[in-house]
Amino acid sequence: MQKVFEVKNPDFELSPFTGMTKRHYIECAKYILERAFKHVDSLETSISFPTVPGKTYPQPNAPEWRYRAADFEALERTFNLAGPLIHNDPEVTINNIKLRDYYSLHIYNAFTPGHANSIPLPEELPDSTYQFTCEFGGLFKTLLLMPDTIWSGYTQKQKDEMVECISKWGHHRTTQNNWRIFNVTTLSFLKKHGYEIDDELLKSHLLWIASYHSGNGWYLEQTYNYYTISLFIVYLTIWNRTFGDEFYPEIAETIEKSAQELYKTYVNFFGRDGYVNMWARSITYRTWISGGFPVSFLLKGGSPLDPGMARRLCSGSLLQFVTREEFFENDIPSLGYYRHTEYILQNYSCAGSPFIMFIPFIALALPDDSPFWTAKENEGFWKELGNETNVEVLNNPGIVLANHGKTGTSEIIPGKVYYQDPNYSKLAYNTHFPWEDHNPQGGTAMEYSFRSLDPRDLRGDDINFYLTGHKLQNSSEKNTVYTTSESMLYNGVRKDVIYRQAIMRKPPNNGVGYIIDLAEIIIPGGIIRVDRSRMAFEYELTLGNYGLPHIKGVKAVVKQFEDGNKKVITASIPGRKVALITYNGWDEVRSLTHEGRNAEADESTVVYAHKQRVEKNPPMELMVSVLLHKMDDTEWTKEELSPIKSFEIMDITPTFSALGANIILNNNKKYEVDFIDIDGYRSC
Repeated sequence: MQKVFEVKNPDFELSPFTGMTKRHYIECAKYILERAFKHVDSLETSISFPTVPGKTYPQPNAPEWRYRAADFEALERTFNLAGPLIHNDPEVTINNIKLRDYYSLHIYNAFTPGHANSIPLPEELPDSTYQFTCEFGGLFKTLLLMPDTIWSGYTQKQKDEMVECISKWGHHRTTQNNWRIFNVTTLSFLKKHGYEIDDELLKSHLLWIASYHSGNGWYLEQTYNYYTISLFIVYLTIWNRTFGDEFYPEIAETIEKSAQELYKTYVNFFGRDGYVNMWARSITYRTWISGGFPVSFLLKGGSPLDPGMARRLCSGSLLQFVTREEFFENDIPSLGYYRHTEYILQNYSCAGSPFIMFIPFIALALPDDSPFWTAKENEGFWKELGNETNVEVLNNPGIVLANHGKTGTSEIIPGKVYYQDPNYSKLAYNTHFPWEDHNPQGGTAMEYSFRSLDPRDLRGDDINFYLTGHKLQNSSEKNTVYTTSESMLYNGVRKDVIYRQAIMRKPPNNGVGYIIDLAEIIIPGGIIRVDRSRMAFEYELTLGNYGLPHIKGVKAVVKQFEDGNKKVITASIPGRKVALITYNGWDEVRSLTHEGRNAEADESTVVYAHKQRVEKNPPMELMVSVLLHKMDDTEWTKEELSPIKSFEIMDITPTFSALGANIILNNNKKYEVDFIDIDGYRSC
């Protein structure tokens, strides 16, 4: 079998950018399942993937139900491919196994108490929430949309035998936020097919879900992330059309309204070529957010998206991964991003988890004459951008989106991050520069990295800062390493300047003395930073640009020079470049080679700025820098490396705020950076 998916006989007339048509989606789904079914010997063999060492489950010596959960997850999530294939061709086979027979059998076995491969019932386990609930939600999302795939083939007796298990899990305890959706789809499926449920419980879940809507189409999570798109929009739009419109029309209309709002900026999350951004948790699910493209065609009145652009981006996101040899491990999608990447994983994932990334194959449930399939691929707004950058501001979730026409990349600039987590708390995320893990020795990519040099500060507790007569015997190892921001606050966008705050240490541990006020001006291919350090005691700080992977071991080429007070450092690999320029508030620019921190390669290069302040009471400073990126091999021009024509630092601004600046760019655009009342604008 070929090592990667290839678009054979591409149709460049209908799809001039990817060559992908409905036929190729079917071929792609079959290719992925053919590799996965190498782990299936016969119709009777339940699908089970090799356990992957590391933090994912099941861990060695885990209880038996954890292994059953992993196998059930593999069964359910591969159905994201199998279901749409069966819907298109009930006779479809993979490795000589008829998919309809296979999934009908094994889902029946899983839901039949007493069978050797049945999943446990909730009362057989300690009272808690379990992965089974999540997988029920995914399965019945698919079956609500395509019941013809397997449900219609069961006898009434078989259905009745399975309902006890389905109902108990559907009514079982769930957790907050998106998990309620899993109970909703399960209970709704039962009710739709004539089975009794607790209607008040279903309604309660729905009202809870509606209460999480925060605006701009986004829903509250632990912090804002792709679950808004993949679950609140994809799952619930399917629920609307298959159940909600009939049984809960007011709630369905509420969900519909939020979806319409989200789709106004949905395409801005993707690169010009359809690349998805490595952002937020559950990164190993990759393209699950692309399910929003076909699902948009289920909205009332049709999709608000340009159908040609929708298919172009959806196809591009799939090709981003399935065309890479390192993407597959044990013949299934690796636990990682482009390859196995331990640092991005969560302990709730298992070997079968990545198959949720194939939600976009819901497209195969759309009819042949759907505009999603018939429209000619196009690049939408990208064609008109030229070298300019489009900026979209989502004030409610505190997200700013930048689409760089100059580079074809898209960036997510997050603003409401409650805790220290590089899945969320980096300064920016780029579709073509996957984020790197934190380096405790400094120089972390796309983050401010802080190390206290305060001799009193071994742990950061207030007791060491004030005269108390007490002394704590703290470990001196605490401050040998750098740390990143413990939360990110969103302070709004004023006069085209983005304001945020990186809280390097939270109260009560003197958090007011560890603030970096962020002011950012987006420019083509990068960002100008005019950040105000409010670091009260002795400290060391680094600021990194995106990391560059050493593909096939080829190291990045680093160059640097100075021009007066301006310090410039660049790094390049074939097809990609970064540059970092400092104007004020930094001591030097450097580069580091990282090992084991990049999503694409074992080694990577990060260019970064560094400063050290050892005064007992260091002053506030404006740190003026520029972070640039390129997606070609052309040399940096003098103009590109000199985006700022002039800047003036003001001790007091015209609004009576401390330490601001007037910036004039080389294109003569003027910006005023003014941190007036920034602490009062905080939102998280």
